[in-house]
Amino acid sequence: MISEREIAAAVKRLAQQIDRDYTDRSPIVVGVLKGSFVFLSDLIRQMQTPICCIELLRLSSYGSETTSSGTVKVLMGLSEGALANKDVILVEDIVDTGLSTTTALELLQEQEPASLTLCSLLDKPDRRRMPVEIDYLGITIPDRYIVGYGLDMDEQYRQLPAIYAVEAEG
Repeated sequence: MISEREIAAAVKRLAQQIDRDYTDRSPIVVGVLKGSFVFLSDLIRQMQTPICCIELLRLSSYGSETTSSGTVKVLMGLSEGALANKDVILVEDIVDTGLSTTTALELLQEQEPASLTLCSLLDKPDRRRMPVEIDYLGITIPDRYIVGYGLDMDEQYRQLPAIYAVEAEG
């Protein structure tokens, strides 16, 4: 569905936009596990902006299903005060229903950062249940279940270098 070349171009463009906006600032980059780890890694290697530090947040709303349960669980949070008065960029692999992203943004906002922006490689607006404003967006995609480039189906296929649509059985 999305080739390695298209992904690389989107990541480079996002890094350039962040570099432009974060001149003379050193943000904390917060990745949402597990899906964003490949994108996060590629993004920070493309960025010229010095990064204050990298934090990781782990949420779950899918379990072993291909549709969101509608309930977001925080499996791993951040240290209290880690983001206070800092510029923060939340990095997501995909904004789908908006439930996990909204939960993540609320958790980060509770720490009173100086600024908070959202960077997502993918956006699937047809599935949105909560409004989400994406500050740095890579690619908008149709409502298809996808795997690869960190995205999984029951923990499989994360290692694929491109993004593939999964055909429904039946």
